[in-house]
Amino acid sequence: MSEIVTHRLRISGRVQGVGYRVSLLAMAQQLGLKGWVRNRLDGSVEAVAQGDARAVADLTAWAHQGPPSARVAQVKSSPVSAQDKDGQDALGPFAGFHVRGDA
Repeated sequence: MSEIVTHRLRISGRVQGVGYRVSLLAMAQQLGLKGWVRNRLDGSVEAVAQGDARAVADLTAWAHQGPPSARVAQVKSSPVSAQDKDGQDALGPFAGFHVRGDA
């Protein structure tokens, strides 16, 4: 049985206005993950991905490159606990993977 994990990703660099969210959404769906992605007001992109540990690792590896127009400077990945400090529905339950409004 595969381990199910939930990770928050923060991606910085030239990642807004280059199709990063849509590309991450497509990759997450291809990997069978659940969760969300959104732009942050500071110019970064944030995502929460939940699913098979290998698939989450694959998405994290992809995030370092992103779509062709992106220039990723940094990817921070951290496990999300039940006591998510942001007080958001980071742990789901998720119906799929979707784009959220900016924060």
